[in-house]
Amino acid sequence: MSNREALRELQARLAQRLHGTGQDTHAASWLAFDCVDQGVIVPLHTAGEIFTLGPLTPLPHTKPWFLGVANLRGQLHGVVDLAAFLGLRAPWADDDLRDPQRLPARLLAFNPALGTHCAVLIDRLAGLRSATQLQRLEPPATPRPAFASAEWRDAEGRIWQEIDLAQLARHEQFLSITA
Repeated sequence: MSNREALRELQARLAQRLHGTGQDTHAASWLAFDCVDQGVIVPLHTAGEIFTLGPLTPLPHTKPWFLGVANLRGQLHGVVDLAAFLGLRAPWADDDLRDPQRLPARLLAFNPALGTHCAVLIDRLAGLRSATQLQRLEPPATPRPAFASAEWRDAEGRIWQEIDLAQLARHEQFLSITA
């Protein structure tokens, strides 16, 4: 099975699960994925389509975490390496980006309703999460950016950082891509 077919099947399963929940937003509240070893969840209403990583057009004089521009369904989207932006790893090398098949990654586009043509590079999808599957943790003593709203723990003890893509799209550092 090709990567595209596998991605389409995953998206179809996610869509079925979402349609099966009806109007109950607690049934599936977040999309979960990995950035390096950090679990990340984003509210479903801020997430858009998931894409296989394809060719990127790099832009000169940008921050290392800004990977370039990708054509996603006929629209240009700026692509950010989320793990590098969050400081979880060094940005990918240019050689890795020239051959996207070398990267075990996907692109998560922001919901078009957010009014931004942006996608973030994520390492691995982890499915959907609901409020019944997670327990909210006490806020850390150190201040966090507005987009990193809360931390959650699942039944296995894994910590998930919630990232609000709507807040991220307005964050000053995220908007400042020039080097």
